[in-house]
Amino acid sequence: MYALADCNNFYASCERVFDPSLERRPVIVLSNNDGCVVARSQEAKSIGIAMGEPVFKCRDRIRRHRIVVRSSNYTLYHDLSQRVVQSLSHFVPDIEIYSIDEVFMDLDPLAGRDLEMVCRQARTAVGRWTGIPISVGIGPTRTLAKIANRIAKRDPELDGVCRLPDEKAAREDMLAAIDVQDVWGVGRRWASRLRELGVHTALDLSRMPTTELRRCFNVVAMRTGLELRGESCLDVQDVALPRKTMVRSRSFGTMVTEWSEMAEAIATHAIRAAEKLRLEGARAAQLSVFMSTNRFREDLPQYHRSGSEAMMPATSTTPVILKQALAIGRGLWKDGYHYKKAGVMLSDITFGHDQGMLFDVRDHERDHRLMEAMDQVNLRMGAGTVRPAVGGLRKRGWMMAQRCRSPRYTTRWDELPRTR
Repeated sequence: MYALADCNNFYASCERVFDPSLERRPVIVLSNNDGCVVARSQEAKSIGIAMGEPVFKCRDRIRRHRIVVRSSNYTLYHDLSQRVVQSLSHFVPDIEIYSIDEVFMDLDPLAGRDLEMVCRQARTAVGRWTGIPISVGIGPTRTLAKIANRIAKRDPELDGVCRLPDEKAAREDMLAAIDVQDVWGVGRRWASRLRELGVHTALDLSRMPTTELRRCFNVVAMRTGLELRGESCLDVQDVALPRKTMVRSRSFGTMVTEWSEMAEAIATHAIRAAEKLRLEGARAAQLSVFMSTNRFREDLPQYHRSGSEAMMPATSTTPVILKQALAIGRGLWKDGYHYKKAGVMLSDITFGHDQGMLFDVRDHERDHRLMEAMDQVNLRMGAGTVRPAVGGLRKRGWMMAQRCRSPRYTTRWDELPRTR
């Protein structure tokens, strides 16, 4: 038996934890550089604010309904996410983190206990200890737990917790009300193909022959069908397939006209990408750098370029990636343009250890120890505590605009909430 704990309107809920004045008020959270809506409170959803909607398109509604606007505060969100996980671990020891706001819990070690009661106690504790409201779905498989969670969010009479019934007929009634696109791992493309085959609901998908699912799609789709019948055979990694590429990029807060600023931006993206590679236990064998002007500024000259080079052997070492990224970027750079965006892309990603090269003289063991030490310091003392100076030592105009960011209450001494 599995449970899925999902934080309700997570980013908006995080904003409310330290600002009670936001309770029952419509809240939206914006993307990088305050461009689009990436999170909405329930009140904002009711007003009709759409996910991904550009903020300039909803300014009239923001004023009319007095919607509270916040810039993304990922430092705060990540910290509160960890606190939610720690709180849940007091009740269920076996936990799988699926995303920043979703956690799967294996309930089999709690056999013999009232699982719904345990989940209700965990939900209450998370709300009391962190201030984050969550919904919990319980089912015999991860896919069914996902569906149960969706039902828990939509039915207020369930008070945030839904356990799918054991009786086949009652469970099928619930599955018949779930659109096939809302099944975990299906997505828009598969849903379109399934509808062409006459499969419109989760119940239809559960009744589709496994051989046909595998023939028309793949083994993951076949396992999804089995999971909907109550046979547990999908792992989190089966749905979240290993990445083939990794991209780090941002639009600049102000346009860049000097190479020194562009170099800082490219270096920052390269440093972060290398850190992410190591966090995932991966290496990359191909590095690309790109930069572009603002395509919406037709009054300015346009320039869009990218370049790439192989990295042999594959690596996750920051100095190696950084040096190569700056070299590619310098070759792309042209004076006289107003640049709006730049980034790096790592590809040909592999996991685990790679075979070395015969004439490679670099001390990879030393590199590994250095990166491990740097990552440990940054983990304990905060991201960016130890970093290459070429990435910049102070805030610059090219950095992401966060005009409405709330304080990072839980990780910065100088941003702690104050009492009078």
